[in-house]
Amino acid sequence: MAGALRQLFALSESYPDLKANTGFVQLQAQLEEIEDHIAQSRRYYNAVVRDYNTAVQVFPGNLVAGIMNFEERAMFQIDEAQKENIKVDFTK
Repeated sequence: MAGALRQLFALSESYPDLKANTGFVQLQAQLEEIEDHIAQSRRYYNAVVRDYNTAVQVFPGNLVAGIMNFEERAMFQIDEAQKENIKVDFTK
């Protein structure tokens, strides 16, 4: 195992592009993970809003909501233009 690691380190030192590529691959993985977290948070928010809106509409929650002036909330939605990928510029 140690010999294989030494060979891997020697190989990465010999090819700087490989290191850069590995960093880029890690960056891609991190960006993908961030996108997954955002999508999960959006689904969670919409589920909570759906439950809240149901509680505001259904008895006895509608009585309390009327007294306390609770109103329905909007679900989180974005239009197609906002879903476009962000352009990343590595030249700066």
